[in-house]
Amino acid sequence: MGGVLAALTVSAISLTACGKEQALLTSQDYDYSEDMEQTSRGVSVGDDKDAFLAAYGEYEILTSRDGSNYELLSTEEIPFDEPITTILPTFMIDGMPTTLDTICKENEITKADVMTLLSSEEYLQQHTVMYYYLTFTWQDGIITKITSQSMNYNEDAAYYKDLQ
Repeated sequence: MGGVLAALTVSAISLTACGKEQALLTSQDYDYSEDMEQTSRGVSVGDDKDAFLAAYGEYEILTSRDGSNYELLSTEEIPFDEPITTILPTFMIDGMPTTLDTICKENEITKADVMTLLSSEEYLQQHTVMYYYLTFTWQDGIITKITSQSMNYNEDAAYYKDLQ
């Protein structure tokens, strides 16, 4: 499972261009009730794209078709009627949501260097780094599964370094 998580992080980094302004989800937005099969924003298993887009349409949505690499698509381009997976990722630095643009600017790096920075011992001694993501599985225009997961770079930095 760790490999999948790291691959999602790398996908998010490579698909998000530094310089683009985007809305940010908070850590509370990643709360998910498995009993109710519902996100903190009220999206449930069985909901359609309208409910999903009402809750998450202003955020960066990555899409995978049939298990392929994730793509950054506009909401109009997402093929909700096909078997897809959508993901909503956010990095949290010291508990605050941030963009890759901000990470790049504040650390004077390019997006190619973000993983190296976020998994470096020096950076992790000074900061808490979390990566949160909600994953929605779709079939015939309906959400069939929702998961909420996170990666804690401070606890697992060595693992991420091995992937670089």
